[in-house]
Amino acid sequence: MTPPQWRHCGHGAAPATEPVGCRGIHVNGHTACLAHLPEADRTAYLAALSPGDDIDHRGTSFTPGLLSQLLNALTDPNTGRLHAGDARFDEATFSGDAPFNRAFFSGNAGFDGAMFFGVARFVGATFARAAAFKGAAFTDVARFSESTFTGEARFEEATFVGAARFGQVAFSGAALFSGAMFSSGAGFREATFSGQARFGGAKFSKTAQFSRAMFSREARFGAATFSGEAQFSRTTFSEEARFGAATFSGEAQFSRTTFSGETRFGRATFFRNADFSEAALEGEADFNAAAFKGLVGLDGATFSSDAKFSEARFEMTPILGPLVCGRQVVLDGAVFQQPVTVEIAARQVSCVRTRWTSTATLHLRYAELDLQDAVFEYPVMVAARSGPFLRSGSSIPLSEAKLSGEKSGVHLASVGGVDAAHLALHDIDLKRCRFAGAVHLDQMKVDGWCTFAATPTGWSRRFPWRWSRRNTLTEEHHWRVRTARRSGPVTALGWTPPPQGAPELKPAAVAALYRQLRKSLEDGKNEPDAADFYYGECEMRRHDSTRPFGERVVLTVYWALSGYGLRAMRALAWLVVAVAATITVMMLWGLPANEPKPQTTGQQVKAGQNLKLITDTPDPRNPTGPLSERVTTKRFEKSVRVVINSVIFRSSGQDLTTAGTYTEMTSRLVEPLLLGLAVLAVRSRVKR
Repeated sequence: MTPPQWRHCGHGAAPATEPVGCRGIHVNGHTACLAHLPEADRTAYLAALSPGDDIDHRGTSFTPGLLSQLLNALTDPNTGRLHAGDARFDEATFSGDAPFNRAFFSGNAGFDGAMFFGVARFVGATFARAAAFKGAAFTDVARFSESTFTGEARFEEATFVGAARFGQVAFSGAALFSGAMFSSGAGFREATFSGQARFGGAKFSKTAQFSRAMFSREARFGAATFSGEAQFSRTTFSEEARFGAATFSGEAQFSRTTFSGETRFGRATFFRNADFSEAALEGEADFNAAAFKGLVGLDGATFSSDAKFSEARFEMTPILGPLVCGRQVVLDGAVFQQPVTVEIAARQVSCVRTRWTSTATLHLRYAELDLQDAVFEYPVMVAARSGPFLRSGSSIPLSEAKLSGEKSGVHLASVGGVDAAHLALHDIDLKRCRFAGAVHLDQMKVDGWCTFAATPTGWSRRFPWRWSRRNTLTEEHHWRVRTARRSGPVTALGWTPPPQGAPELKPAAVAALYRQLRKSLEDGKNEPDAADFYYGECEMRRHDSTRPFGERVVLTVYWALSGYGLRAMRALAWLVVAVAATITVMMLWGLPANEPKPQTTGQQVKAGQNLKLITDTPDPRNPTGPLSERVTTKRFEKSVRVVINSVIFRSSGQDLTTAGTYTEMTSRLVEPLLLGLAVLAVRSRVKR
């Protein structure tokens, strides 16, 4: 055994078996410790002590009787209270109870490495300066309730075999319990930590009671182990609270706890239930890579800043929330292994690379949701919640004051890289959603009031036309901005520019997106909106330079005449133009100058012979004279009759000039086609 640094007693030393002997420090002026001091010398020493004196009994072994004599010598007769100045009991041994109740240490109190074999009683004690219990061992109950530590309280590597009772203790300085071991219950209920509180690496074998405690400065519980229940209900953390890599084998109770600073639970492991219901987390909350093997209670929890659950694992969580977050909830890379319902009201919800290995329902409010590269192994529904979330088991709505001024709708930002076969959307705003990179979009369910981006409104500044109103994908907006020659007209037309880093898609890729989503809408019996996506698909095919020229020409004509069979007014307008043109041609050149009258000719024969007569109609004569003379009411009426019959594939029976005949043939082909396109367009808008 290594000898101590001070001059020690050495009583009972044996070179072979016990070379050090008694480790007690020499009493001043003597060569033995207090325990082995001759009776007369000990009596004289104790008689010379008075309350407030400094004492040094490092390494001394105290029996209950010897300790009682020492403490009686330091007790103030007026107050009945033990009063010591600097008190040094490092590596001292207390074989019985250590009655330091209501003791007042006006100097430093040193108990480093001390051994308490009985009850250590420090109830109501006051430590005016530093109190050091580093490496101390308490084999029975350690009672520090209602004590006051004005300076540092050092309990690093201390061992508490019995219960550790620190209820209502006031730590004005730093409270250092790093590496401490609590084999029985550890009670810090209603304790006040005005300085730093460090419990990093501490081990709590049974219940750790910190309910209603107040941490005014940083609280560190990193890598701490809670084998029993961890009670932090109604606790207040005014600054940063660190529980990174902590292990909670029992219940973790943080209900109604207030975290004013940053909260760190990164890489923490919760083997049983973790209850954060109605907790208030005002700083950034970090639960990255945390493992929740039991239930997670976030009912009524409020996050003023970001709530980060990146790479977290939820193994048995049936419901996450309802919770309110003033900024962003990050679930990137998180894994949900059981059916779960997620209820979140937040400005942003990020689920990049999130994995759902079972069914899930996401009820959201106010949020912009990002599902980039998410994995859905089973059906997952994302729905916008129309009203505020209610507290569990009550009709009281959660306060959404942190989201005041925001619209309660849900925006989907991206489903890129997602297999959307199991994805269902209900009442989601898809105006800014990027679909590029997703697969099986044709199997995605789009129900309720899901809205897509629209074409720009208003008239063009350069040409007398405007974009027809239709639903579009944001990828088309980005493509039109990128392919525009100048940004000025595009900005005026209102196409949305692509964000930084958005992929540049070819028209063929955008057409494929339209095709798949059109199929999804058709399967959902949403024919009118599916028609808009057919329009978008044709637009992209028309602009796709890799397609055959003939196909693009046909599509251009189809677009110009009827908007791909979806713009009834355009087809009707062309029909009116065609009818007006046909009527005009008929009046001016198609109708003959006069109605040709049949003429009958024959030969005179003798009586008894057959009479042979030939009736012939002369060819119509082209009208002559000024054009203005040909525009008459009679000719207009005939022209209208000819055109109306042509529209329904009927011949008018009217004698026409050569120009009129060819005009009628053309109108009988074109005008019914335009009428059919108009009917088709109307049908696409009313089809169910």
